[in-house]
Amino acid sequence: MSPPVFRFAPSPNGLLHLGHAYSALLNFDRAREAGGRLLLRIEDIDATRCRPEYEAAIYEDLAWLGVACETPVRRQSEHLSDYRAALDKLSALGFVYPAFESRAEIAKLVAAREAHGPWPRDPDGAPLYPGDAKSLSAGERARLIASGAPYALRLDMAAACRHVASLAWNELGEGPDGERGAVPARPEAWGDVILARKETPTSYHLSVVVDDALQGISEVVRGQDLFHATSVHRLLQTLLGLPEPAYRHHALIRDEAGRKLSKSSRSTGLRELRDAGASPASIRRLVGLG
Repeated sequence: MSPPVFRFAPSPNGLLHLGHAYSALLNFDRAREAGGRLLLRIEDIDATRCRPEYEAAIYEDLAWLGVACETPVRRQSEHLSDYRAALDKLSALGFVYPAFESRAEIAKLVAAREAHGPWPRDPDGAPLYPGDAKSLSAGERARLIASGAPYALRLDMAAACRHVASLAWNELGEGPDGERGAVPARPEAWGDVILARKETPTSYHLSVVVDDALQGISEVVRGQDLFHATSVHRLLQTLLGLPEPAYRHHALIRDEAGRKLSKSSRSTGLRELRDAGASPASIRRLVGLG
C-alpha cells in the first residue's frame, strides 16, 4: 500500500497567520504520524492579488515553523493546461456554458428578484446565479464571445446532478454542525458555480480537484470554511472520473470577536508574532497543538 499523501495549499496573496499555521501543522503532524508524505501547493491563479514576495514569505514561515514539505512545489500558474483539459472534458459532456453578466449586473438581477421574496443563497451566503445565459442560442453565445465580451464559464448544476447518482464523502474530521463519517453531498445548494473566466481557464473549485488528483492526495486536511464546498468537489471528481480522497475538516482559529482570521489581521500574523519574540513551540501552543 502506498503511503498516504497530504498537502498544504496556501495562496500567496498575503502573509500567513495563525489559521494557516494551524492547518500546516495539522497536515505535517498527520503525515508524520501516518508515515506519509506532505506536499506544498501554491495556489496562485489569481494574478491580480498573488505576489512573489508573499510566496517567498510562505517558504520562510513554513521553514521557521519546522513544517517540511517535499519538492518540487506545485505552482498552479504553471499548470493551466491541466485545468483547461478538465474544463474541455466538462464542456464536451455539455455541462459548461458561458454567462456574460458583469458582477454589477448580477447584483441588479438579484435585487430585482428579492423585491418579490428571498432569493436563494449558497452555503457561504452568496446569492445563486440569477441569470438566463443557459437559454442563449449557440449562435448568440458565439457572437458575444467573438465580440470580445467578458464572460464566466459556469457549471450547469442541474444537468450535472442529473448525470450522477447520489454523492457523499468520508469525513474524518468534523463539519460545522458536528458532521462525521459518510456525509451526503448537496452540490445543488451552490447553483451554477463558476469554473473559469475568459482570462483564466480555471477557478478554485476546478483547480483543487484536478490538483488533488494529479498529486495523488489521499487525505485533504483543511478548515471547516471549506466543508460545504466539498459537495461541489465531489461532483466534479465524479464527472471527471477523478479519485476521491478522504476529508478531514478542522475548526477555524478565530479572533477575539469570533471572526475567521484574515491575512490583514496583523495581531495574528506569523511574521508579526515572530518579530515579537514568538517561537515555533509557542505558535503550537497558541493554536492548541502544544
